[in-house]
Amino acid sequence: MALQGILVVELAGLAPGPFCAMVLADFGARVVRVERPGSHYDVSRLGRGKRSLALDLKQPRGAAVLRRLCARSDVLLEPFRSGVMEKLQLGPEILQRDNPRLIYARLTGFGQSGSFSRLAGHDINYLALSGVLSKIGRNGENPYAPLNLLADFAGGGLMCVLGIMMALFERTRSGKGQVIDANMVEGTAYLSSFLWKTQKSSLWEAPRGQNILDGGAPFYTTYRTADGEFMAVGAIEPQFYELLIKGLGELTLLKMQQEAVSSQARQTLLSVKRPSLQPKSWGTVWL
Repeated sequence: MALQGILVVELAGLAPGPFCAMVLADFGARVVRVERPGSHYDVSRLGRGKRSLALDLKQPRGAAVLRRLCARSDVLLEPFRSGVMEKLQLGPEILQRDNPRLIYARLTGFGQSGSFSRLAGHDINYLALSGVLSKIGRNGENPYAPLNLLADFAGGGLMCVLGIMMALFERTRSGKGQVIDANMVEGTAYLSSFLWKTQKSSLWEAPRGQNILDGGAPFYTTYRTADGEFMAVGAIEPQFYELLIKGLGELTLLKMQQEAVSSQARQTLLSVKRPSLQPKSWGTVWL
């Protein structure tokens, strides 16, 4: 396993932190999760491959145990708001003095600096501040969050994994650890680079919900099938759009793909869908 021999200390938190540590464990790292006294289990259900112990970090004895553990560890993953670890006398200056090779990963919503750094938040708040939330939703409706996957797990947990891996690689050259400031707002904004870099292209020239990739195109959206379930249609390329139209039996619409994003043409194409078609019949359009 790629991370065999790497020891990670995970301070208990919700969702992004446990996911980050689980990914490291999945690739061979030994992960020790430090729980608060009285905690019975990881509510995120992301404890695969980990061991755990309970420590009261507000007590000198608990803090001392963590310091000894970090002195022989490769990575510390902490999910607390800015200033919490420093208040406990467990900040990076102290722990990296004990162990200069320690990679100190800080995974938060808003980062270690700025006016929001000490505030609490959730996935939807980070998604909004990143700008991505404004791009998700149907035309004429409020923006909506796609579960809590984008900010918590992609922009937060997975980007933190990437930061840890790069720090481990850099340590092979310098022999020194680093402090990683991974936060869900900036991580999500980074993930959305393609979205912002293509703002002036034809992909996003219309308002939210009226573009090719955000549900505005009838050849790139979802449809209810005869059994009450749903089917995703992604027929962007002309050859796949042709298969879709031929499968629907409406050859007159073959030349309408570019116009189909407009509201009038969209309604025309939507009107020819066949609610009576069983899901297996839909599948024959492509398979």
